[in-house]
Amino acid sequence: MLNRWKPGLYAALLALGAVLAWQAQAWRYGRLLAQQEQALVQQRLDQAEALHGLLLAEREQREGLELRVRDIDSRHFKELSDAQNTQARLRDRLATADLRLSVLVERGAGCPAVPAATGAAGVDDGPVRARLDPAHAQRIIAITDRGDRGLIALRACQAYVRALAP
Repeated sequence: MLNRWKPGLYAALLALGAVLAWQAQAWRYGRLLAQQEQALVQQRLDQAEALHGLLLAEREQREGLELRVRDIDSRHFKELSDAQNTQARLRDRLATADLRLSVLVERGAGCPAVPAATGAAGVDDGPVRARLDPAHAQRIIAITDRGDRGLIALRACQAYVRALAP
């Protein structure tokens, strides 16, 4: 009777072995896939941390640059307002005749009619100066004011470019 069951028993054992082998293989591949997935997750976390560090460094660099540019702007504004205040005081002093502009005149320059300014000690061979008309003096001050503003703006631009350069 056992001989009758032998082929079926062998087939059942063979099927059971195949199922067990299949299940063992599935467990092994499952464990391998889980390890690969864990390694991939760890790799992604490392990349995210590195990117976060780069972003923080970029933000700090940008904030430092913004601070330098802000300092340049405030310095430029202060320098410009100081120059404007100086020019305004100079214009006011010229307008009230508190200050007179004069120029040096060369002797023998074809201007013998210009009287020389005399000092308290008397007439000497010092430089000859001629006073400018107040309206001309105002125009000269306006020209120098525009020139000063241009130079201040140029220095501000140069400082800005230096701040941006690495």
